[in-house]
Amino acid sequence: MQAESLQLLVTWTMPFGKYKGRLLADLPGHYLGWFAREGFPPGQLGSLLALMYELDHNNLRHLLDPLRGPTGGR
Repeated sequence: MQAESLQLLVTWTMPFGKYKGRLLADLPGHYLGWFAREGFPPGQLGSLLALMYELDHNNLRHLLDPLRGPTGGR
C-alpha cells in the first residue's frame, strides 16, 4: 500500500452504480463487501475499492480522517 492510494480514497468518487458520485472513502461496508464477493473492477479503481474494503473490514476507516482536511471532507 502506498500513501498516494490512501489520499485517492478521499478524493476519488465512485464513477457508476448506486453510489455514483460518492467518495470511495464514504462507500458503505455492505457495498464494498459485495465487490469483495463478486469481484472488484479492473484497474486502479478496483485496487482502490479493494483497499477500502480492507480498511472497512478491519475497522480502520479512521486512518483516513487526517487526509480529509480540517472540515473532515464531508
